[in-house]
Formats: sequence, C-alpha cells, structure tokens
Amino acid sequence: MTHYIENEFLTVGVKEYGCELTSVKSKKDGYEFLWQGDENIWYGQSPVLFPIVGRLIEDKYVLNGKEYEMPKHGFARKTSWNLLEKDEDSMSFILSESPETLSKYPYKFDLIVTFTLDGNKLRVNHAVVNKNDDTMYFSLGAHPGFNCKVGDTLRFSEKETLSTEKIDLVHSLRLPETYPVLDNAADITITEHIFDEDALILHGIKSKYISLIKQNDSHSVKFDMGGSPYLGIWAKPAAPYVCIEPWFGVNDSFDRKKDFSEKTGINALAPEDVFNFAWEAELTL
Repeated sequence: MTHYIENEFLTVGVKEYGCELTSVKSKKDGYEFLWQGDENIWYGQSPVLFPIVGRLIEDKYVLNGKEYEMPKHGFARKTSWNLLEKDEDSMSFILSESPETLSKYPYKFDLIVTFTLDGNKLRVNHAVVNKNDDTMYFSLGAHPGFNCKVGDTLRFSEKETLSTEKIDLVHSLRLPETYPVLDNAADITITEHIFDEDALILHGIKSKYISLIKQNDSHSVKFDMGGSPYLGIWAKPAAPYVCIEPWFGVNDSFDRKKDFSEKTGINALAPEDVFNFAWEAELTL
C-alpha cells in the first residue's frame, strides 16, 4: 500500500513495503522528481539501507563468536513496515525486530522513518532505537534516485578534493585503490560512462549540500546530506536517473574483520539511546 502527504507545493508517496519513496511530484506542473523504477534498468526508487550498507564478505558476518548471513544493503528495504502516524504533510513508518530479522541480526530495535513537507522541501528523518541491554552495532543509509539526464551536473556547495573508492564488480567489495574525482572543484558531470565501474564512494566531504542541476531544465534538487561520513553516487550506466546516497556505513573490503563491531564505518549505539539521521531535498519547482 502507498500512503501520500501533500502541501501546496508537493505531493509525496511512500510504500509500506520497504518504506520506500515512490513519488515526489510538483503540484505546479506535475513534474516528477523521483525515478519511477524500471525492471529492465533498476527496479528500486529510494531504498532504506539497514542494518548494513553495501555488501558483506560472502554476505556473512560474525558477532560475539556467532556467524550470521545478511543480504546486500540489509533487510529493511525488502520488509513491510507499519504506518505509525500520519497527518496532511507528515507521516512516519516503523520497522521493529521480528523472528525473521533476529535470525539475521540479533538485536531488538525500532527504526522509525519520518517524511515531512515544509514548503518546497522534503525532509526524511531516520531514528534508530536500541532496545537491548548492550551496545547495538549497525549501519544506515539512504538511496534516493532522482530523474536526470547525461550531461546534468552534481555540484557541491564547497570546492572539494576527493577520491573515490572502487568496487570489485564480481564480489561488490571495496578495493584498496582510490581514484581522483575532484581537485579543488565542485562539479561532477554525469557522463554516459561515469558509473561503468559502479558507484562513486566518497568521504571526507566538507560540503553540507550537493545539488543536482539540469542543463535544460529548471527542476533542480538541493540535497542536504545530513552530515553523513560517506556519500555514494550511483546509477546504471547512461540511465536517466542518479542516486544521491548519504551513508553511515560502507561496503566491506576484502580485509575480513573478526567481529561485526570492527566493521569499517559501523555505528555503536548504547542501550536505550536513539541515533538520528536526516536528509533533506529542497526542490526548485
């Protein structure tokens, strides 16, 4: 089932399955900002990544001496959520532990995602609640895909000097080599082949915002990354969308860790504590 909120500027739809954004539409002219999915290209639209981001070595990890299996990007994106509350311009969904999640991830948790409209802005807040008596380890990420074309530009709010980590295309794991993306510059042009070797994986970013600027269209997106330590930028090569992905976590590398608590980019949450992360898209209508 899909639920909708709206204000005078925007209508936003979210599916219960995966708590996935399915529409961000301008009321002014009907323009759809969000990629609408295509099984022949990429069926997703805006998955929630939890409790891992990316892929684990052999899709497995060890926690406190016990081995578990976990699919790429975790289980939240392929689980039905419950609508927690809703009014005209805001709605929240909740995912909690279940026998199925506990078999993959032995923690009790609440993950609450709240979608809020404020004028021409959409804010998406993720709250992770630790319901255990000990520290809970997790990763969390967003993956919204926005409609765009080859030749459009992603522009950081400050000049950046950044390199990307690369992904092994067979195992979907990070390689040790990095490659330069920006040298005291702000713009990344979306080319036909920029994603031939999978996502750009960036960290050490100074900018608060990254903007998607269309070369022949006024419908831009100013995206607040929410202070995330990693940013993934991805699409299928030459596809008419781009995913702007703020991550609190990252794919495994080939360097196998002894325990999940040692995973690169992992977050540690004390009992009864709450971890909040929000991204925001300001939309030029």
